[in-house]
Amino acid sequence: MDDDTSFAVVVALSAALVIALLIVALLAAAAAAAVLRRRRVSAAGEGAAAVEEEKEGEIRRCSWEEIERLTGNFTAEVVGVGGFSTVYRAINGGGGAAAEAAVVKVQRSGGGERRRGAFALELELLRRLRHPNIVRLLAYCDDREEEGALVLEYAPNGTLHERLHYPAASAAPLPWAARTRILYDVAGALAHLHSASASASGAVVVVHGDVTSSNVLLGPLPRLRPLLCDFGSARLGFSASLSPSPSLSVAVAVASPGYADPFFLRTGILSKSSDVYAFGVLLLETLTGRPAVGSDGRNLTAEIAPAIAAPPAEGLLDPRLRGRLGFDAAAAAAEAAAAAEIAARCVGAQPSLRPSMAEVRALIGERMPSAISAADPGSDGEKKMAEP
Repeated sequence: MDDDTSFAVVVALSAALVIALLIVALLAAAAAAAVLRRRRVSAAGEGAAAVEEEKEGEIRRCSWEEIERLTGNFTAEVVGVGGFSTVYRAINGGGGAAAEAAVVKVQRSGGGERRRGAFALELELLRRLRHPNIVRLLAYCDDREEEGALVLEYAPNGTLHERLHYPAASAAPLPWAARTRILYDVAGALAHLHSASASASGAVVVVHGDVTSSNVLLGPLPRLRPLLCDFGSARLGFSASLSPSPSLSVAVAVASPGYADPFFLRTGILSKSSDVYAFGVLLLETLTGRPAVGSDGRNLTAEIAPAIAAPPAEGLLDPRLRGRLGFDAAAAAAEAAAAAEIAARCVGAQPSLRPSMAEVRALIGERMPSAISAADPGSDGEKKMAEP
């Protein structure tokens, strides 16, 4: 090979190398830009996906000083207390997020990485989720390492747990039609979470992980619109089955006593069917008026298993509703039997044989028609519940 040919080969190889390096640099720059445009969901379960940032101005980010003003420096009325969080009734006149009726859920210091991850996940989810039966995030503060706050819409009628088990002395028991409508709406919220459309990216399903009557808030009369809340135990993933996240202590992070799926307790695998099981317990609780765990520590499902396993389920309807059903006894008995049958399918031992939440919602609408017919159509396509 002569000198000219060798020189030409060297030039060609050098040019090819430069072009290859330029291509690699461009690809790296594009990847970096994509990463900057997206935020990864913290503490999500296996398969958690990156989701797009919310549009500017949709939900306001507050300073810690604003949170202090909204809570009167944490002296406002306390409406809820958790392991590492306190919920305050927002003080009107604080401006900004207090323009609407709101509560402030404050995550205080302590709890380590697991609690910080749970707060970050709940914040991330509530920024994305939009459904009439999921509590709405109005504003948030996440600029402190050990503390954070979520400003949420206020539900003036407490929780379903309180209305079922600790009603005011002067209050009538929650009517049957109100109960069935609440169940129908909560089933719809869970069906939404379990569908890919629950995510802004349209590709990720959400497992709530802690469906209980205490996590169903009740909105103002006359509608008593239920709001599913407390997403600190939720998991995200492309599949229906999500293994425990190594960054979270799942054994204590999800599933309240009485509502926990036995399959989850055995395997540590949380799935959409775990939510279905918990909803089945919620259905039984609402049907009977009995708590998920009795004063003797026995689970409701174990206590009434024989009755729900052999329909018709006589005697399961909350005795406080006798004479207060608002429709004939035969129809009430039929709906109570249907509720027990649906619940039995939800709490079945084999997760793969449980219905989906979309199927459960359809069954409630079909077999328990008071959930629909007891309400008047609203202008927004929703139904308005008669005052209990």
